Amino acid sequence: MIRIFRHYISTAYLGLMAVEWLVFYLAMHVGAAFRFLYTASWYSNEEMIWASVVFSAVFTLCCSALGLYRKTLDREEYNLLERINYSFAVAIFVLVFVYYVIPELMLARSVLISAILFSFFGILLTRYCFYRFINLDNLKRKVLVIGCGQLASELEVVNSSFVYRGFEIIGHVALEDESVAVPNLIVLNENMTLSAVVEAYQVDEVVIAMDDRRKKLPVDDLLDIKMSGVIVMDLQTFYEREQRLVFLDALSPSWLVFSDGFVNDGMRPVVKRGFDIVASLLLLSVSWWLMLITTIAIYIESGFGAPVFYKQTRVGYRDKPFKVMKFRSMRVDAEKNGAQFASQTDNRVTRVGKVIRKFRIDELPQLFNVFKGDMSFVGPRPERPEFVTGFEKTIPYYKERHRVKPGITGWAQLCYPYGASEHDTRQKLQYDLYYVKNYSLFLDLTIMLSTVEVVLWGKGAR
Repeated sequence: MIRIFRHYISTAYLGLMAVEWLVFYLAMHVGAAFRFLYTASWYSNEEMIWASVVFSAVFTLCCSALGLYRKTLDREEYNLLERINYSFAVAIFVLVFVYYVIPELMLARSVLISAILFSFFGILLTRYCFYRFINLDNLKRKVLVIGCGQLASELEVVNSSFVYRGFEIIGHVALEDESVAVPNLIVLNENMTLSAVVEAYQVDEVVIAMDDRRKKLPVDDLLDIKMSGVIVMDLQTFYEREQRLVFLDALSPSWLVFSDGFVNDGMRPVVKRGFDIVASLLLLSVSWWLMLITTIAIYIESGFGAPVFYKQTRVGYRDKPFKVMKFRSMRVDAEKNGAQFASQTDNRVTRVGKVIRKFRIDELPQLFNVFKGDMSFVGPRPERPEFVTGFEKTIPYYKERHRVKPGITGWAQLCYPYGASEHDTRQKLQYDLYYVKNYSLFLDLTIMLSTVEVVLWGKGAR
């Protein structure tokens, strides 16, 4: 695991991305060699190199956008063949656009078709080898947990549902008078010190996961193994690295005070604002036709007297209210009984609304909010004041999500499926706090690229 601009990246999937980039690059050369097997090639080496670089870059970015390099991919949402097919379909569409803009990069159709076929079989072979060997026990990090209570037991399922499981818990060290809720219990004594356990099990990392922080830790042993090169980390940092969230159950004010991140000074706000202005203008210039079609569709279904847009007060940066703009996707009288959460099977949604919600078209007018400065492209989704007031009373640290501007898309929308309850709000807050803590232009670009997966999969749509 490495950290780029404070955002954790899996080295296993980063390596997989590099290998598959090479597969795509070589597929173009193989496709050309196959096409010109019996005749001289029409293209120079320089033309082939540029064509291969563009081809491999487009296919790699589209695979990334469809979640094929996401470590936190659950088995239930894996669907490897479907994701590859979607990735290739999007990549071909993007290539056509690139070739239209820069026709000098285009090669013969026979070369492209051959390259796409070789890429398809190449990525299948690469994935087979990757998942065949990456989960071998000797490649996993061996983790020893200090603590045997409820928090320690929850670590057992941190990565159990992931396709790639990067660590294995080899045991739990019991502290004095601590309730036991885990298997593989290890009791320390004069003959079995913590250093001896680490050496005997060849431990790579030690995680402190106590229910009661007042319990006495074996500080001397922890210092000894730390100085010997073994990683020692607190539970919060472990969750942040493995699941890319801030774990609320173990969160304390002192951790927030002394942890890195939560930086919002220097050129960072200026760069983010400049990016928002340029990106919103660019997207408005290419999506106006889609917004026009949506307007006409709403008029046809609801009549010319019905409103096309829906404006609603939301809580923004530093609790400042603003009016968010969306295409109206519900009936005009949808909130005659007051504010309420939208559900996935909400009967207030119109027929046009179901389509524009599924593909996030209803969010397009928020580009005007971004251009105005009320919102950013990436950030926690803005919530209604009626709900915020209640959440701040029942969910700890909920107010901290307003330390950055709200966004059209966000880390929580990418990592957590749509939910309409206080429990779901609490879970999504953990991802929002991760973003507030670690946000950067790099993370923003990563989220924007991965939003393609949310749109095409309908993930989180309501």
